[in-house]
Amino acid sequence: MKTSYIVLGVIVVLLVLLGGCVVMGYNGAKQARNACDAQYGNVEVVLQRRADLVPNLIATVKGAANFERTTLEAVVNARAAATQLKLNPGDLEDPAKVKKFMDAQAELGKSLGRLLAVAESYPELKANGNYRDLQSQLEGTENRIAEERRKYNRRVQELSNVLDTFPSNLGAGFAGVRRYEQFKAEQDAAVAPKVSF
Repeated sequence: MKTSYIVLGVIVVLLVLLGGCVVMGYNGAKQARNACDAQYGNVEVVLQRRADLVPNLIATVKGAANFERTTLEAVVNARAAATQLKLNPGDLEDPAKVKKFMDAQAELGKSLGRLLAVAESYPELKANGNYRDLQSQLEGTENRIAEERRKYNRRVQELSNVLDTFPSNLGAGFAGVRRYEQFKAEQDAAVAPKVSF
């Protein structure tokens, strides 16, 4: 009789411990997902800052230089595409949606680079204080975007660790938390851009 009480007590203790692990895993998975969502919000903030700066940069360049219309149109079109495409936290689990979003942002970055390269060949524009200020802000924004994406990727890695380790993965399964996609470099990111005048 005593033995059955001891066995029953051990089973109860094990069930309580396992239940505690599941609850901690559930909460940890939810917290990790929420941290990813919050960090993705920071990425959106700096992307919006870039989108807001683009019209000012275009107006300054347009007013100071009469250059290739196709370059200016490419920036305008890329900005429109990048600002129309929204990525909600729920979409972060879908690799195709994340890739489409990243491609639109990359195209805006490339067209801005071409705009800045073309604008550099106009001495009166380079001397324009507004242009220099906007260019500096845009460069700072690009650095902020890169940093916020790095922070987001760290949060996604932390979420992946919760989903991959025992016993937190048990709680994550109950919570319905799934993997998020990380920001990745473009395929040709390792190749230096060529600028020619």
